[in-house]
Amino acid sequence: MARKSWMYSVLEAVQYEMQQDPRMIWLFELTPPVASNPGKPVINLEKEFGRKRVVNTGIDEMWMVAATLGAGLAGSKAATYIPYQGAAMPFQIIQNHAGKLRTMTGGKASMPVVFVMEMTGQTPGFAGQHSDYEIDTYYAHIPGVKTVIPSTPYDAKGMMVSAIRDPNPVVYLYPGGLRELVEEVPDDQYEVPLDKAAVRTEGSDITIVSSGGGMPEMLKAAEQLQKDGMSVEAIDLRSLKPMDTDTLVKSVQKTKRLLTFDQSYYTLCPGAEVIARVAENVDGARYKRVAFPDAAPPASPEMFLWMRPNADHLIAAAKKLVG
Repeated sequence: MARKSWMYSVLEAVQYEMQQDPRMIWLFELTPPVASNPGKPVINLEKEFGRKRVVNTGIDEMWMVAATLGAGLAGSKAATYIPYQGAAMPFQIIQNHAGKLRTMTGGKASMPVVFVMEMTGQTPGFAGQHSDYEIDTYYAHIPGVKTVIPSTPYDAKGMMVSAIRDPNPVVYLYPGGLRELVEEVPDDQYEVPLDKAAVRTEGSDITIVSSGGGMPEMLKAAEQLQKDGMSVEAIDLRSLKPMDTDTLVKSVQKTKRLLTFDQSYYTLCPGAEVIARVAENVDGARYKRVAFPDAAPPASPEMFLWMRPNADHLIAAAKKLVG
């Protein structure tokens, strides 16, 4: 056990799985699979496993995803890392092929592939054309593909292990704004389930639900609301598909108030699906969602941060909802 960064935790999981399975491959562009951590050995997948297994491709996200998918169909575990500017580009291949081929074979074709999608475009400085406020919704909409979005280094490692070992294709969303998080992470391999939400704080007045890059501001708001006397149940979705409906419903049955908070566009954001599922199962509850406006992000960092939802927006919405 040691304090580890997000990316070190992820690559530690990948490194072990590649050591155990000599057929597993990793494809990347621009972002080398290298990570360092105080007091720990440097992880360099390309140096350790060679360029036949750790492939530095050209800038071609469609090829990377197609090659990863093909490797999976041929029987090899495979993963690819798509940086922020290309995270939406391979959507068609994942939708048309990764999401359907396993089902079309009646489950006989194993698809142990992981598509790591970097969501750096939810932070200022990348301009509108490189924003990715929509990709969580895009990928969570594909039947046959699991879509997960861890928000802590501990979950990042455990969910990567689970994703690599899962026979289904997994889209693994990586919120770039969380790259500086550090926490205690076990050295040994462990699995975090790909279908369970995490209750971060327990409460009885209101349920607040978020995921990925929204979690730091959500937890900041929850802490302030609790100081103000409100009992907050804070839930981290972790998995967008499948979504842990049971945990959400049980919470709102208790609190009767549901507030969702997303670093995603307002229309069809993950919170909209959360509210829909809970509303189908809980009578007499009140609902509100806070999300990024349905507008392209500006290039100006100041304007970008002005548009992006934050803890203050969440606190105001919670106090209005609770009354």
